[in-house]
Amino acid sequence: MALFKNPFSLYVIIFFHGVIGISSIDPLVETKVGLIRGQKATDGAYSMFLGIPYATVDSANPFGTSSPYPKFSGVFEAYNDSAICPQIEEFENSIVGDLDCLHLNIYVPNSASSTNRLPVLVWIYGGIFKIGFSGRYLYGPKYLVRHDIILVTVNYRVGPYGFMCLDTPEVPGNQGLKDQLAALRWINDNIEAFAGDTNKITTFGESAGGASVDLLLLYAQEKLFNKVIMQSGTSLCPWVITEPDKEAPLKLANYLGYPTNITDEALQFLATIDTTLVIAATDELELSFKPCVEKKIDGNEILITEHPNNVEPRNFNNITLIIGFNNDELHASYDDTNDNSKIFYTYLTETFNFENEQLIQMEKYVRHFYIGDEEINVNVKSKITDYMSDLYFIYPSFRSLQKYLNNGAVIFHYMFSYNGGRNFVKDKDNITTGNALHADEIGYLFDISYMDDNPTAEDQLVIDRMTTLWANFVKFDDPTPETTDLLPVKWPASTKDILFYLNIDRDIDIKKRPFHERMTFLDLFFDLNRQYLKGYSTNDA
Repeated sequence: MALFKNPFSLYVIIFFHGVIGISSIDPLVETKVGLIRGQKATDGAYSMFLGIPYATVDSANPFGTSSPYPKFSGVFEAYNDSAICPQIEEFENSIVGDLDCLHLNIYVPNSASSTNRLPVLVWIYGGIFKIGFSGRYLYGPKYLVRHDIILVTVNYRVGPYGFMCLDTPEVPGNQGLKDQLAALRWINDNIEAFAGDTNKITTFGESAGGASVDLLLLYAQEKLFNKVIMQSGTSLCPWVITEPDKEAPLKLANYLGYPTNITDEALQFLATIDTTLVIAATDELELSFKPCVEKKIDGNEILITEHPNNVEPRNFNNITLIIGFNNDELHASYDDTNDNSKIFYTYLTETFNFENEQLIQMEKYVRHFYIGDEEINVNVKSKITDYMSDLYFIYPSFRSLQKYLNNGAVIFHYMFSYNGGRNFVKDKDNITTGNALHADEIGYLFDISYMDDNPTAEDQLVIDRMTTLWANFVKFDDPTPETTDLLPVKWPASTKDILFYLNIDRDIDIKKRPFHERMTFLDLFFDLNRQYLKGYSTNDA
């Protein structure tokens, strides 16, 4: 049994070799790209179509834009969801994956048919644009598909292969986001074959996934989805759009033994190198790859044309969104021995372009608001948690919400506050203090494979409520079309005048304007310093 002590290893061992003993009654679907055979699930009334390739990466230019996967010559056996794009995965901290990873998984309830087309929910995972995968190890479908919706989970490239940005035709930038676009195009073209309703497609994501669906909503020229759910991440988070390192290929090539100062030569060399070495070098050199503002290049599909700080959403009278966050997004995990004297300074420099003297003054204002004249130590840990959570996740979500409200969108706002046995990050990192942390809600939307398959009664109630709310939104454009014993309160949409939100805890209740003092302070601070925001341009409307 020691061999399977780590659950991630068990998952890879089981699924890497595929699934055997498939029943003769497994579903066979005819799509525009050919026949796809799935399998019946054993944990619910649904079928699984796993590891369907939707796009392919050019081996001669693995950092470039992917191409649609060609039609299948025979029956594609959709039994394997183990594909992972190159990365250092978060469970064993080991380098995994390859470039044959642009796959998606489709989970179809047995109730779906040509006369009963079901709405579709598409999941985009988070992971700082550096890690993540779509398989059942983390994103098991059984909690969501029981609500008569089709769930699709999508792999996309991360790290250097997904977000190297060189402003060239070969490597324009945002390849990982364009992978997501390619997947959504595939879904729109083929989901009817799985009895999906192309007029009812909702995208949702958490953290970098939430920011991704926001970016697609802001910039994509096609209407590939109808509704959006952003969980703890929007395009206005300061860690989303970064200034790209145009020297990255040269740094990687030199580190891996190919000294050159010509970018094209470096890229050609890196294309021949095993992805494991490239990912290892990226980590050792501490290189970071994120979405970027792209240069317009003839013949290239451009996605992000300007910084989100400068973009006012077009008329969104016909769009409905859920936007929310967790009540303690970031956990201030330090003790008295650590040097945290620069914590306010550091976070402000990641959001604003202040001159040095101005930065000192602004840091003082922010410090005084959050901790007064206290020293930074364990006694103000909760206040530091508030500050980090606000700057990285909560206030950006609030800014995005206000932006969409001002442009006609219907928005349902929430805060996840529940502490239970399935809080994902607290469980994974063995954190026993604080409230609901970043990504903790995932365990109540998905069947995480290594968690106890018999949730407590309280955890099961939160699972039932969250999945019902999300499914109702997908089906009816309204998370509470009617009140029930399970959902005893009506969740009203926010307005410009009253910012209603649903507090999701052991009980659910409606409140108004979360963290209003902190948000009002930051509203004033950001308004006064708008011109110093990273990416802000006075030339934009």
